[in-house]
Amino acid sequence: MSDTRVSADEALARLRAGNQRFVQNKQTEPALGPSARKELVAGQNPFAIVLSCSDSRVPSELVFDQGLGDLFVIRVAGNVVAPSLVGSAEFAAATFGTRLVVVMGHSSCGAIKATLDAVRHGVAAPSDNIRDIVERCRASVETVVSAVGSGSDERALLHESIRANVRNSCDHLRHGSRLLEQLIRDDGLKVVGAEYSLETGKVDFFDER
Repeated sequence: MSDTRVSADEALARLRAGNQRFVQNKQTEPALGPSARKELVAGQNPFAIVLSCSDSRVPSELVFDQGLGDLFVIRVAGNVVAPSLVGSAEFAAATFGTRLVVVMGHSSCGAIKATLDAVRHGVAAPSDNIRDIVERCRASVETVVSAVGSGSDERALLHESIRANVRNSCDHLRHGSRLLEQLIRDDGLKVVGAEYSLETGKVDFFDER
């Protein structure tokens, strides 16, 4: 279980180190047993907030080699930002003093593929709720398609769109919440963007403003 009020920089260092262990297949044995569960009944002190995609191949606790109580994980297809998701990040930051928020996309993201299909080929989403996710990704993807051209290499276009979507979600968290803005300005909160590689297991932190 993590300590209280871990700084954003220390939290990021912990995530980097944990991911390195994961990539090298040198995972520790994080607190997962009965004693850890009992200890956490009284409360939690997660050292990082992770907004990530719901993809079953990207479990944050495993990717960062962390145990129960270490991460406050918010999962949604496409790692998009909507009011309830912003509220979840606000809750953890205000209640537990967590000072790092990581928005983590991943390679081969299905939500971004669906958005590219909608933007480039007019493919309709199969439901209103899925269309809502696509629409939240659309602006970022349209910017990439406009900049590099719709005829570009499919993998490169997907890669750039995934990163643009992460940056958009980061910007939304940085500038779309008065509470988070205040914590960034006055209390050391940081919002960082990252991409997880399904192929290598490595997390690339590429947006650390």
